[in-house]
Amino acid sequence: MRPRIQFRRLDGIVLLDKPAGMSSNTALQVARRLFRAEKGGHTGSLDPLATGLLPLCFGEATKIAGLLLGSAKAYDAEIVLGKTTDTDDADGVVLRERAVPSISREQLESALAGLTGHILQRAPIYSALKQGGEPLYVKARRGEAIEAPEREVHVQEIEILAHEGERLSLRVTCGSGTYIRSIARDLGEVLGCGAHITALRRLWVEPFMTPRMIGLDALREVAERGTEADLQEWLLPISDGLSGFGRVELDPGQATRFCLGQRLRNPEWPEGLAGVFGQDGLPLGLGQVEADGRLSPQRRFNL
Repeated sequence: MRPRIQFRRLDGIVLLDKPAGMSSNTALQVARRLFRAEKGGHTGSLDPLATGLLPLCFGEATKIAGLLLGSAKAYDAEIVLGKTTDTDDADGVVLRERAVPSISREQLESALAGLTGHILQRAPIYSALKQGGEPLYVKARRGEAIEAPEREVHVQEIEILAHEGERLSLRVTCGSGTYIRSIARDLGEVLGCGAHITALRRLWVEPFMTPRMIGLDALREVAERGTEADLQEWLLPISDGLSGFGRVELDPGQATRFCLGQRLRNPEWPEGLAGVFGQDGLPLGLGQVEADGRLSPQRRFNL
């Protein structure tokens, strides 16, 4: 019988390189057990087929998971033209096959231009998006007829990395809520031949633009053969997750008032959502700074 895991209080962020074929929640739970963290959450699901950056938040860092979920992201996608699947990726059942016409670089760029910017996008029917309190993929697996909702998303840029015959490689930079599978599906329809994703890798999530990631196999080896210090080396402080926001520093008196939920004011503080820090550099929480410098506590860290 395996010894029972002694979970512990642990605060911080791990930049996991999620393996293909595993759900984001399963990857989170494996990593949480390896770190023996009492509490954990991820910052938005990657498809089981996808690999790449999945920031994991442990302990008090779970309080900023929603912020990271809403951040800009970048992906490399491998697409095959000519086949439409029910999941819009290679894990699904082929619904239709069509001949792939000769497509010039100019035609491809024109088609992608229509999928760039602020656009309305329909989510895949096999997605975690909820309808009536239930994920769409649950309804789809029951065979229910589903009309996935359209939502406005922001696709900042789509770069063509390679194109040869039916195979296409793209790099997509986008905002929160964007489905790369939907981009592939819609591109295939614009081109008149259908398309689906065959591989997808998330490169970065703001503010982790050049992430130092670790895979689950490597993490297991560190947990089993390394020291506690070796494991802790992969745990980033909460402050790293706040680097994309404004920064407010408080003296001890102000820090006490902030932690009591009181408002403060300084016209020199940056307007918008900000990370709030004490003089020792430790993050105290999140605050909203108004145009006149008023700081309203939004969330407090118990570190």
